[in-house]
Amino acid sequence: MTEADAGVRVAAYCPDLMDRSKIAAAAPGCRFVARPEALVGLAGVDVVVVDLGKRGVMEALPEVVAGRARVIAYGSHVDRRVLEAAQAAGASLVLPRSQFFSRLSQLLG
Repeated sequence: MTEADAGVRVAAYCPDLMDRSKIAAAAPGCRFVARPEALVGLAGVDVVVVDLGKRGVMEALPEVVAGRARVIAYGSHVDRRVLEAAQAAGASLVLPRSQFFSRLSQLLG
C-alpha cells in the first residue's frame, strides 16, 4: 500500500475515552497525543482534531494551527466564547460537539 492509499492522517488531542473511541473508529490509525502542545509541528499529519473543552487547548491552539492545512476544533455548544476564540485563532473548522460527532466520518474519512 502506498502512502496515498493510506488515506487522511489524523492526530488528535482528546483525553475523553468515549470521544477517542469514536474518532479512532472514523480515522483508524489516528495518533492521539497526551498534551495539546504535542500537536505543534507534528509531521506527517493532514488533519488535527482538538477538544476545546480541555485544559491547555486554547493556549496551544495558535501554535497548533500555524502551518496546518486543517485543524478541526469542537466544543460545547453553550460555550460560544470558546468556539469564537478558536475560530479567531485560525482553526479551519469549529463545531459544536454534537455536529462534530454527527459528521465525524465525513470530516475524517
